[in-house]
Amino acid sequence: MLSLRAVNQYYGNQHTLWNVDLDLPPGICTGIIGLPGMGKTTLINCITGLLPIASGSMLWHAANAPPCDLQAVAAQRRHQLGIGYVPQERRIFSQLTVEENMHVARMAKGETQGSMQGEIYDLFPALYPLRQTRASAINEEQQYQLALANALVTRPRLLILDEPSRGPGQAFSLWLAQLLMRLNRELGLSVLLAEQQLSLIRRVADRFCLLYRGRSVAQGRVSELDDPLIAHWMASAR
Repeated sequence: MLSLRAVNQYYGNQHTLWNVDLDLPPGICTGIIGLPGMGKTTLINCITGLLPIASGSMLWHAANAPPCDLQAVAAQRRHQLGIGYVPQERRIFSQLTVEENMHVARMAKGETQGSMQGEIYDLFPALYPLRQTRASAINEEQQYQLALANALVTRPRLLILDEPSRGPGQAFSLWLAQLLMRLNRELGLSVLLAEQQLSLIRRVADRFCLLYRGRSVAQGRVSELDDPLIAHWMASAR
């Protein structure tokens, strides 16, 4: 689905990503882990187009189509390839209603009727009674659910979440884990999860990529994410 090879990125003179290789196969949940400041959000921003890369390649693979150079696709058009994204700050339209938010998300992809419109409230039943409520008037957890709904309403092939465990409490993290497992294992959605909380990664991810100072220092199955590896690269992680 997505292949990154030797990706480098700089903030000014600061080298922030160093020759990162990463494969995101279809139907797999991949966790990008690391302590704060190790490059997780930077890598996500390169994939979504919010940051340019200095060198390397990012190829998007679609069925029955040649590989697409992701760098040639503007950030605002990458969702049209099938990339859904929920950043840390959610980015919902606070003065629009819940339903208007999802309508704008569909329109951005050139759709007037979302193919997932009939299913979205099944995934997010708490949003149904709030569909005519302004986003500014709903609570933090409901706002994150709305951000997820906006990303999902056009049926992306790859869902990218940046630090979702910063949501409001343990109950929310458990709900999110159940949702991601349903999206990935029942509906076949590929997921890329940038996260420092190992409990969420171990619960939902199939594979991991561990970043340390912008370098991919370990990759593999989540079952290989053992205590010695964590102790060496993420001593303060929980």
